Amino acid sequence: MQDLKGKIALVTGVANKRSIAFAIAERLAQYGTTLALAFQPMGKENSENKLRKTVESISPDLLLAMDVADSDSVREVFKTIKDKWGRLDILVHSMASAKREELGGRTSDISLEGYLLAQHISAYSLIELARNARPLMEEHGGSIMSLTYIGSERATNNYNVMGSAKAALEANTRYLAMEMGEQNIRVNAISAGPIRTLSASGIKDFLDLLHNAAEKSPLGRNVTQEEVANAAAFLGSSLSSGITGQVLHVDGGYNIWG
Repeated sequence: MQDLKGKIALVTGVANKRSIAFAIAERLAQYGTTLALAFQPMGKENSENKLRKTVESISPDLLLAMDVADSDSVREVFKTIKDKWGRLDILVHSMASAKREELGGRTSDISLEGYLLAQHISAYSLIELARNARPLMEEHGGSIMSLTYIGSERATNNYNVMGSAKAALEANTRYLAMEMGEQNIRVNAISAGPIRTLSASGIKDFLDLLHNAAEKSPLGRNVTQEEVANAAAFLGSSLSSGITGQVLHVDGGYNIWG
């Protein structure tokens, strides 16, 4: 991945060392990428200080608070990147949110408020980030990627409202890829298998889901954050220059089962 040296990347959704976003940022840093990290502000000073200590090991050049539900906050992050570097090469969208009670239960009981929340944070935000990234990429091209899950393609236990949001995210990926291809901006998604992360803890009976995926995947195991990060590095590099509008499954082959 020699061509990642000197590239500028914005990785969003970094929460802790177990998060997929952190693993991606770490791998990009190892390949010489210049990093800006964006995190969702929690309104607690201690949380931000803790995060700063967490990411010290990968030495990001920028660590920025970004409320993805606030367009002004999003624009400010990209303005900061423009003022510092004048360009962006890689954008990693790793953000999702839903009311915990609307992941399980009956799909027909999902509230409009909860549905719109999941769509806004988990799917529409990709459009907003891509819109802001385009002016920083259009002169030289770039790579935009997001994180999704097989619950977008199949009915999966305890994933109700997020299944709809991830399906929308994947559709957005295809339409953005069609639109931005003329500027040599590629847009893809990585569909990761179940991984123990902080966000996954909100899914009821997650351990059962984890064990089922390991049992039924062709590789006979679950994947790791590092394996997803390797795929992200590939999509950010010129090795994937002919790939756009795709959902790349990194799940041990679980998606081909049944």
